[in-house]
Amino acid sequence: QVQLVESGGGLVQAGDSLRLSCAASERYFWNYHMGWFRQAPGKEREFVAAISLSGDSTYYKDSVKGRFTISRDNAKGTVYLQMSNLKPEDTAVYYCAAGRGLYFNPISYRHWGQGTQVTVSS
Repeated sequence: QVQLVESGGGLVQAGDSLRLSCAASERYFWNYHMGWFRQAPGKEREFVAAISLSGDSTYYKDSVKGRFTISRDNAKGTVYLQMSNLKPEDTAVYYCAAGRGLYFNPISYRHWGQGTQVTVSS
């Protein structure tokens, strides 16, 4: 299976930026679309962003459009989530995932990282 390791989370002030990274230990990393999900305390895990196999297409949750950017480097086996103008409501554990089904459905992602905490204070 694909092993995914997230990094880059931390504690920041509202309006600040962070870049999350997800490293994959998989030779055929290019054969998966990649997604970022997040889960806040007491809430369900929700879709944040996804990127196609080649990186040609990206998809975002409405509330993060214009603020977050997902990208991937298949040669390095890494996917990124650049987060700008962070808000307190962005506070959550962020998970990287690899899948081959529907971009927005967590069931389509068969491989998940352990998550990285993002905390945004006001």
